[in-house]
Amino acid sequence: MRKLSLFIATSLDGYIAKPNDDLSFLKLVEKEGEDYGYKEFIETIDTLIIGRRTYDYVVKEIGASHYDNGERNVYVITRTERPNIGKTTFYTGNLTELVQQLKSENGKNIYCDGGAEVINDLLKHDLIDEFIISVIPVLLGNGTRLFKDGRPEQILEFVKAKTFETGLIQLNYKPK
Repeated sequence: MRKLSLFIATSLDGYIAKPNDDLSFLKLVEKEGEDYGYKEFIETIDTLIIGRRTYDYVVKEIGASHYDNGERNVYVITRTERPNIGKTTFYTGNLTELVQQLKSENGKNIYCDGGAEVINDLLKHDLIDEFIISVIPVLLGNGTRLFKDGRPEQILEFVKAKTFETGLIQLNYKPK
């Protein structure tokens, strides 16, 4: 069975975005030649699930090819119907049903890149199989929290941690 991995960055105080979905704090740890394991990770997946607000921000800042490279399926979780573009599907259905269907199919693993609503819906239904969380050394003070209230307690098992020169620490856990 395919696994669903969360690969995401957060501030030390637990925010994945500043107000107005601003992800500019991620640039604090940009370093030429350092991708924090992203390239290696992305080779293990062929499907991506992402929230619409995160998708829109990244498409505006980087471009649609960051997600849809023609080789993987992209599901943008949204409440508003949009026509599909290439291998990108704007999905308005039940997220739990989508993930259960994707996990049962053959293929590589599934990657969730946020946002917070999607992550917390996945947590409520115990659908995340791996947590790869990069902690950026900044205290943002406010914004969008990585983990929202109102979800069940979940005990995780430590897999590994890796430190980088930029001060970023990457934590890897799996459900216990």
